[in-house]
Amino acid sequence: MLRFLYLNIYNFVLVFAGALALAIPLQLISKWFWILKGIAALYFFGQAINLFSTWQDKLIKREILIGKNKNEFRPDTFEIFMQAPCGRLLVRSVLSELGKSHEYKNLLKMKKPLLINIRDCCKPVETSVFVNEEALYKDKIMREDEVIS
Repeated sequence: MLRFLYLNIYNFVLVFAGALALAIPLQLISKWFWILKGIAALYFFGQAINLFSTWQDKLIKREILIGKNKNEFRPDTFEIFMQAPCGRLLVRSVLSELGKSHEYKNLLKMKKPLLINIRDCCKPVETSVFVNEEALYKDKIMREDEVIS
């Protein structure tokens, strides 16, 4: 139960933000603020539901990380998780389980700054599909004479 609460802190923050959006008495200024409050609350609650739905995935990733680092500590396995706040909570939980909580400050060096992370996520990605060593299409552009079998 404590692990569930710890790994879902950000989910509960989003639920609280949605409740707070509904609780602020902006409707006293204008009745139109009900709509804005509703949209904000739906956004926060929707994001919280999306994060709560990843609970099973978090448990699976946690077990994989524990398995990979049980015999010897491998910092490279934590790199992808250090880029997001929820992932850093997962890393702390795994390190605590392994008894290597002191390694967290070394892993923080892998964390990219927010602007670099956003820039890297916004780059176009080139995609190629190969069947029998022959490129069928590239970047979702396909000619009519090419058929995927």
